[in-house]
Amino acid sequence: MEAPKHLGKQTRSEQPLHALQLPDALLKMQTVTQATGLSSATIYRKVAAGELPIVKMGKRCTRFRAADVRAFIQAQRVAA
Repeated sequence: MEAPKHLGKQTRSEQPLHALQLPDALLKMQTVTQATGLSSATIYRKVAAGELPIVKMGKRCTRFRAADVRAFIQAQRVAA
């Protein structure tokens, strides 16, 4: 049986996880959840608590600076 052709291919709306390595990259929620292993609800709780800054690009468009996400991940490792 052949695997579906869409699996393994990046669609236009997906962002590669290696974008996290670019300091000024603006990351989508999906990329942040993949990088941290946390759900989007938990990420938004961290934002509300002031633990993770966001970049508002419009009413319904939120991004995260890659450098901020890396710092957040590092802080979680130190706290554990």
